[in-house]
Amino acid sequence: MDHSKKAVELFKSGYNCSQAVFGAYAEELGLDLDTALKISSSFGGGMGRMREVCGALTGAFMVVGILEGGYDARDNKAKAEHYKNIQDLAEKFRQQNGSIICRELLGLSKKGADSPIPEMRTEGYYKKRPCVELVELAAKNLDEMYFSN
Repeated sequence: MDHSKKAVELFKSGYNCSQAVFGAYAEELGLDLDTALKISSSFGGGMGRMREVCGALTGAFMVVGILEGGYDARDNKAKAEHYKNIQDLAEKFRQQNGSIICRELLGLSKKGADSPIPEMRTEGYYKKRPCVELVELAAKNLDEMYFSN
């Protein structure tokens, strides 16, 4: 399956960036799409439109958590390996885009939470926002790290 294509399709159908990435992997993760979309719904817009960590990257982190995060809580080696993989994924995204912070990726100068009301998804929205590309890239990076054979 082309996860990046599925992620873009989900985003363009109105789901937020986190839902788009996490939802693209639902089947491989053993989740139905509706459950995946619910789990990831709070993380769009950089965590509930607070413009913090990019939702596309957060969606990717959730995929990694399901793939390898079920370690024993006392197993510090497994925990460290998991965190290293998260940091590596974040660093690759940062190098590709200059940041992992939503407001910086969007070129917003205002710090703090944005209006809780999402913008309408129009042609103008897609032209001024890099979100489609970020969703696609987050899924491609995940595929390279975890789903390429």
